[in-house]
Amino acid sequence: MNRTWPAFLHWPQGLPEPHFLWPQFLWLLLLLPVLVLLYLGLQRRRKKLAVRYASLSIVREAVGQRVAWRRHVPPLLMLTALAALIVASARPVAVVSLPSNQQTIILAMDVSGSMRATDVEPNRLVAAQNAAKAFLKALPRDVKVGVVAFAGSAQVAQLPTVNRDDLVTAIDRFQLQRATATGNAIVISLATLFPNAGIELQQLSFDRQRALGRPLDQAPPTQNEFIPVPPGSYNSAAIIMLTDGQRTTGVDPVEAAKMAADRGVKVYTVGIGTVDGETIGFEGWSMRVRLDEDTLKAIAQKTAAEYYYAGTAQDLQKVYESLSSRLTLEKKETEVTSLFALLGAALVLLAGGLSMWWFNRLP
Repeated sequence: MNRTWPAFLHWPQGLPEPHFLWPQFLWLLLLLPVLVLLYLGLQRRRKKLAVRYASLSIVREAVGQRVAWRRHVPPLLMLTALAALIVASARPVAVVSLPSNQQTIILAMDVSGSMRATDVEPNRLVAAQNAAKAFLKALPRDVKVGVVAFAGSAQVAQLPTVNRDDLVTAIDRFQLQRATATGNAIVISLATLFPNAGIELQQLSFDRQRALGRPLDQAPPTQNEFIPVPPGSYNSAAIIMLTDGQRTTGVDPVEAAKMAADRGVKVYTVGIGTVDGETIGFEGWSMRVRLDEDTLKAIAQKTAAEYYYAGTAQDLQKVYESLSSRLTLEKKETEVTSLFALLGAALVLLAGGLSMWWFNRLP
């Protein structure tokens, strides 16, 4: 793409510089000052001709002192229309927000025992459930959403669907369990997005044992062949993973993130709870929980997504609002020639309409 900006034009600092596919056409803008000078010359000639009339009233009518400003409006509109059409001929490209083609989102939500902690009111689990349900309301109705609940293991709580009632019911059914398997959550989410790809949890264990040179008792089912794609390039689906603790069991979440990255799926991670860690006790037992931000950031970075920290219920709500906007609108470089052409055509029609209304002639 040719992004040359003509030297005679100076764009204000701090604003993104416009891009043009055919910037050489912008040199035609130099014709505008010439047309302005030509118009001013015609006006002077008109005044000289007007003084030849014998009657002063006729002179005033010719010059049109009472509505003199009206005579200049149609030509000014025509000049602006010409400028817009010249810019359109240069085929401008701008970064605009357009509806995303995101079709499926997987909510992978932590249901480990630490989610009952009350540092996020009323507690972490209820805050996460409320935020997730608000997130569902903000999404377009044609976006499918699936729910994966994970603790010591990961299970599909609801297959991807557009039925929001089924999703809310699945979220309300969460039951707290022990341990945290963040890697399993990513793998199960991928298996849900690609049900025919042969993605299995055993695959990562098999690859790890083979890398370590250990004997392989039983090989997992062979994955369907696929060609890795650039991270974040798969725009039809995304995963949002919310957790309040570090991985205590299951597959390595960074290895699982690589599986997502190879398939172009973004994994947005949301951390909720205490970063420094604290001891939480209930039902006669206690445990030390700590938010592993480094791993969550690594997962997001590897999959070309983002990490968010939510220390309060309000923060969590804002995170989901931000994700809703991000997943339903995406910024793209788009040619906006038609907008400038439409503006030019509208100005031409307006100039012609005003000229006919005021002077019964075209400009």
